[in-house]
Parts: sequence; structure tokens; C-alpha cells
Amino acid sequence: MKKFINSEDTFLKESLQGFAAAHQDIVTCFYDPNFITRSKATKVGKVAVISGGGSGHEPMHGGFVGYGMLDAACPGFVFSSPSPDQMIAASEKVDNGAGVLFIVKNYSGDIMNFQMSSEMMTGASETVLTNDDVAVEDSSFTTGRRGVAATVIVEKIVGSLAESGGSLKECKILGDKVNKNSGSMGVAFSSCTVPAARKPTFELGADEMEFGVGIHGEPGRRRDKVKSALDITNELLEAIIEDLKPENNDEILLFVNGMGGTPLTELYIIYDNAKKILDNKKVKIVRSLVGNYCTSLEMQGASITLTKLDQEITNHWDSAVHTAAMRWGM
Repeated sequence: MKKFINSEDTFLKESLQGFAAAHQDIVTCFYDPNFITRSKATKVGKVAVISGGGSGHEPMHGGFVGYGMLDAACPGFVFSSPSPDQMIAASEKVDNGAGVLFIVKNYSGDIMNFQMSSEMMTGASETVLTNDDVAVEDSSFTTGRRGVAATVIVEKIVGSLAESGGSLKECKILGDKVNKNSGSMGVAFSSCTVPAARKPTFELGADEMEFGVGIHGEPGRRRDKVKSALDITNELLEAIIEDLKPENNDEILLFVNGMGGTPLTELYIIYDNAKKILDNKKVKIVRSLVGNYCTSLEMQGASITLTKLDQEITNHWDSAVHTAAMRWGM
């Protein structure tokens, strides 16, 4: 195992310290318990949007704390859920009187701990549960579909509504709508290595890929021989389209996401292939995102997410955002 690491025990704290120092104009990090907030307080009466989950998926979620997106993020240890103490501390810090909206990926530990924190809070709260992975219905981490890269899209769109004065109920409704109108699926060419484990999460042969892999290295639909980029893209899209069922001339956002170890050059090949396939199906790509946003440490792989758009969703996607990992319109 080759990693830039001083100690497994200090791995997360040192990473958070570096993140906070590099982006001190945007974020502030707190420790014991660990959570990240905006460096500047938001206005009174704004809904606070909080997300979180295990570390190892950066820039999700801490990289999306800032104007137009999250108010706070709670990072657990690598691939481990954050604790209720983290969520309560973050909520108390950023709640401005309009309530707290939690955006939670569908993993058993995340759901349990966010639910516990919600029950222990004194203020109002709601939860948006993301479950966009069309690969499998159940895995070792979940009951039902996993929450993966569409979580980024939900955070951006709900964050925009909260920034513009939306109520807690309105933010919850919009978040659920975006999740319902999104589908994702990924593929891995290699495993990742959790620092504390010191060995790959799973083994793949030199000519093998895991089709439908989860962002923690969970098994997908099957293990297969590596195919061409076009064949892989086509099969990923077929699975997503079968689930999402876009109609002719539906407008969509096409998001090609890297898992941490795939060059942008290859991600743009996937995007090119996907655009041609969707053009032939009369599905209109009107917005796009390409890059490493929902990763799995250094895993070589990629995922595709499609999100159906309407005018409300598009307007909030286009609105100004300024975070460490996503910024435009400022």
C-alpha cells in the first residue's frame, strides 16, 4: 500500500486541517466532534442544509459546503457513518431558525445516525434520502437502492432553493423530486484501499471489471471482462434509461463522475459516447457535469448519472454557487 499518510489515527484530522487551511475563505472545520461549516454566517431565517457520510468520497461532502450549496457537512471516518454527536453539533452551529434539512445517502449506518440526531434535536428538521443507484436493490450496506453520485445534484439544487429563501417543506419536496428523477450506475476497473485495512477492498483480475459497483467497493450486478468505453457506456445507460424511462425530447443533465483514479481524458470519452447514444435516443442533454465529485478513494472507475430536468430544477442548477469543489455564477 502506497499512500501519503503519517498515521492511521490522525489521517482524517490531518486531512480536515489541510482542507480548512486551503479554503479558509469558504469553510471552517471543527474537531471533537468533526464537522465543517461555512466560514461566514448565513442570514437569519435561512433553512440550513446539512449532509455527510464516510470520508473517502471527496469532494463529497465537505467540498460542497459554501454559498448556494451546503451549510455544513459531517465527515465520518473512511467509509464509516458520522456519529449523531457530529450531526447535532453541526445543526446547533448552523440552524438559523428555519429548521435543518438533512441530505442522507441510503446506507444503514447513515440513516440510523441521522435519524437519531434528528430525534434528539430541539428544532425542526426534515430528511431527503438519496437512492439513485439502479445497479442493485439491496447490498451489504443498504436495504433498497444505494445513494451515490446524484447526491451531488440534490445538494446543489436544494442548496440553491434554501439560499433563495425556500421553506423547510419546500426544500424537502424539491430534494425528493430531484432524487426521484435521477438514476446512476458505475463500473470499477480496480478496488480502493482503506488506509486502516492496508489491502484492497476486493480483487479484480487484470482483464476484469465490476459492473454496477458501489462507492464503498460493494459488489455490483456482475464481474465481467473489460470492454470498450463505448460498450461500457452503452450498458450503463441502458440500465439507467430502463429505470428512469426518459421520453423523447426530455431534457436531462448528464453527469459523468470519476471514482478517484480515472483521468479526465477518459471521463470525457465516456461523455462523448454517452452524448452520441442519448442523441440517437432523442434525449436532450441541456446541462452537464464531468469530473471527480463522488469518489471512492483511488478506485479506477466511473459512473453515469442522468437527471430529468424541468424549469424549476434547471434554474436552481444554474444559480450561483461558491464552494471548494464547485463554483460558478459568482
